[in-house]
Amino acid sequence: MGGQGLVTLFLCGDVMPGRGVDQILPHPGDPALREGYIRDARDYVSLAESVNGEIPRPVDYAWPWGAALDVLNALRPDARVIDLESSVTTSDAFAPGKAVTYRMHPDNLPFLAAARPDVCALANNHVLDFGRGGLEETVDLLRGAGLGPAGAGRDAAEARRPVAIELAGGGRVLVLSCGMASAGIPSRWAATQDRPGVDFVPDLSARSADDLVRRLRQVRREGDLSVVSIHWGSNWGYAVSQSQTAFARRLIDGGVDIVHGHSSHHPRPVQVYRGKLILYGCGDLIDDYEGISGYERYRDDLRLMYFPSLDPATGELAALRIAPMRARRMRLEHASAADAGWLCEVLSRAGRAFGTQVEPELSGDGYLTLRWSRAASGV
Repeated sequence: MGGQGLVTLFLCGDVMPGRGVDQILPHPGDPALREGYIRDARDYVSLAESVNGEIPRPVDYAWPWGAALDVLNALRPDARVIDLESSVTTSDAFAPGKAVTYRMHPDNLPFLAAARPDVCALANNHVLDFGRGGLEETVDLLRGAGLGPAGAGRDAAEARRPVAIELAGGGRVLVLSCGMASAGIPSRWAATQDRPGVDFVPDLSARSADDLVRRLRQVRREGDLSVVSIHWGSNWGYAVSQSQTAFARRLIDGGVDIVHGHSSHHPRPVQVYRGKLILYGCGDLIDDYEGISGYERYRDDLRLMYFPSLDPATGELAALRIAPMRARRMRLEHASAADAGWLCEVLSRAGRAFGTQVEPELSGDGYLTLRWSRAASGV
């Protein structure tokens, strides 16, 4: 729970339980793929095993989370928000022209429930990988399990509706999930008045930011905190465009308390603007990328769990605690001290333009913390 009256959230990047991850769970779906080089999802399991050793099959539902569940149990956040970058469906309606597709078998839903997310952000580039029927099945299954689907639905009204998390101490956290073409979301996936889809943001204009702010204001009550969870940007690299920064700041200026960015396969810079947190890219948390070569310099085997603590009266960031993890054998384990040090160095270098740096906590318990310059934050 948030200390001294603070509200602590758990935020992470992409949770991708399709493909190889689905194949090691108790109820693997059809492994058939239509990718250019790999046609069987079990080959992703073999790739992981070739790097880090055998993965027992089937694993239990908690296996992919690994030590992350211990972190969640220790820090007891007041609300939990993940980006679920996969459909949950038995549909075989592969999206035409889609190079990579993700689906998890519905009987593996206890995998998600193991981490008890309050909100699963769905406005991303994989939730419609198996058609609009697959999307509807995904939303229905998540809602039935109490896992808070956001950012997608049977029509625009449902897709655009923020999800409210009731807090034990009063007040709520409102989570609005949306996504952009820069993260690979086709514009045709946008929900309309009579068509299922996602909450698609057409551009990084002030008008688009103001639309998100307006929708939050329509449902916001006194004492609420608000999060815009946004799937945007490219997969690799630490650069943040001026248009992204301007868009995030426009959201904060309009009253949003946290901008929760994701899509990149590794963590990107962190900013504190007017006392409010902007995560430009949280990186992946769970996926089947072990053994895939080509981007080793980004160390995408290293994953981060973000725990911002906010002042409930102002929404300002009081502290950001970060748990560094490493994916091995499709399971999260605690990152080594050397790996944590590498993350601190890289994120501090990337965050220099924003006046932020990441350091080990003085307690020596393996967590990282964010330091920021109030002058650079615009306060």
